[in-house]
Amino acid sequence: MTESIPRTGSGSLCHLFSLIAPACTIAGFLVDEPLLGAVLVLMIYPLLDIALGVTPRDEPLGRLSYPQRLLYLHVAVHTAVIFSLCWYATGQGISWSTAAAVLSTGVSSGISGIIVAHELGHSRAHWLDPWLARWNLLLTLYSHFTLEHNRHHHPTVATEDDPASAPRHRNLWQQLRFTIPNQFKSAWRLGNQRASRRGLNTIVWGLFAQLILIVAVGWIFSASAAVALVAQALISIFLLEYVNYIRHYGLRRQHSERVNEKHAWQSESRWSRWTLLELTRHPAHHINAGLPFWALRPYAHAPTLPGGYYAMFWPSLFPFWWRRLMDPLLDRL
Repeated sequence: MTESIPRTGSGSLCHLFSLIAPACTIAGFLVDEPLLGAVLVLMIYPLLDIALGVTPRDEPLGRLSYPQRLLYLHVAVHTAVIFSLCWYATGQGISWSTAAAVLSTGVSSGISGIIVAHELGHSRAHWLDPWLARWNLLLTLYSHFTLEHNRHHHPTVATEDDPASAPRHRNLWQQLRFTIPNQFKSAWRLGNQRASRRGLNTIVWGLFAQLILIVAVGWIFSASAAVALVAQALISIFLLEYVNYIRHYGLRRQHSERVNEKHAWQSESRWSRWTLLELTRHPAHHINAGLPFWALRPYAHAPTLPGGYYAMFWPSLFPFWWRRLMDPLLDRL
């Protein structure tokens, strides 16, 4: 039976921790410590993932009323982070400080930008939600994501037709070379199908909007700001595809087989859950993509990652380390 989709409800107060990374990124620019956001997420968050452990069943937490508003707050904060980067890069020019700022912004964009866009791209709680998703994706120069994700990834997940579902033995670097161009090709095909009915290809309009944004940033701020905008987008896209990689690695189904909890990896790591808006409960999302993040629940028999999304980041960069962690788990499925 399909679960009803709650339009109102309560998330956890712990989901407010998701605002720490973008807030620290902006603070780092203001005090001229541009690496602060990157160090926080890439160095400290993996340790918190391990230290805070996993969520026991029915763990009582404080409640956050109107969690949909947290998504809207993230859109505003994400916009502020991008503006702050452009301001900082204009003052610093092409320099190591700007490169550090780009890294921190890209990490923040992966959270407040693309993850929030993913949630809003599925939402029908308000007519504004899809437009806010488009805005966040525009700032990360990945405008085709929602179309490809909703219309192709979800129907074909865990099959060879889905470029975002990495087969066993394909490492992250190989997956990046495969998935990014093939997801764009898929989105382009879907855009052309829509164009035959509506007279326009939304992917073309997305690319045009991205070009206008880059030019506008260069004109209003500086050429270094435009370069920084593009560079932070590349980092956020890398992090998105890292997440796609770890949550689908090695899992396969037949085309005739209905999607179930065994076709995506989940994690109950507290810190990943709280700061990534329950993205780690991915099997539940694929079973019912219309459920908002606060309604997702874990499945007892879903394949489970050996760590949270932050803790799995560094192992994923080294294929021998990744295989040592993941292949024994695949063998037991």
